[in-house]
Amino acid sequence: MTIIVHHLENSRSQRILWLLEELALPYEIKRYERHPKTQRAPDSLKAVHPLGKSPMIEDDGQVIIETAAIVEYLVRKAGGTLGAPEDKTGAQLYTQYLHFAEGSMMPPLFGTLLVNRLGILGLPAKKPVMGMVEELLVWLETELASRPYFAGSELSAADVMMSFPLEASQARAGLDDRFPNLQAWLKRIHDRSQYKTALEKGGPYAYA
Repeated sequence: MTIIVHHLENSRSQRILWLLEELALPYEIKRYERHPKTQRAPDSLKAVHPLGKSPMIEDDGQVIIETAAIVEYLVRKAGGTLGAPEDKTGAQLYTQYLHFAEGSMMPPLFGTLLVNRLGILGLPAKKPVMGMVEELLVWLETELASRPYFAGSELSAADVMMSFPLEASQARAGLDDRFPNLQAWLKRIHDRSQYKTALEKGGPYAYA
């Protein structure tokens, strides 16, 4: 049975398309566009799941939500490809970054989006929120000083999870030439043929 990916433009679901390409699992895309004014997902997604959030996938008669849960499901389905490294340190790093992407990176990044939309009203909050993001980027830069990928020497699903927050950071939250290791990592993943194929299939994506 082909996996159905409910994919929202310019969203975290682009990671799922990339992962599916890396895993060579067959899939079908149902693409949704954001509301031009509010940038929110369309109500049609609620017909698939009451929360109406993307990404979500349908497979084997079930709907699966939450990016990390989808990633873990697909890695298992592919027999562990791109899963945790065998060594203890790599396995711990894998689990850490699988959850760090949404748990630690996305809340302040979402904060930057909100304060930017508020214009002058958001100015008092902008500096502290950007400071939170920068603190995370400074630490992540040191993490990639001794290895090419987040869980070790090879690409893993942890890198897939980290892609969206770091792409968003590069687009709007200060990930610039001060962070050469993170920029090199972004180039490394963007140069992958599977990543490029996922972009072609997914449609416009503002962060790559």
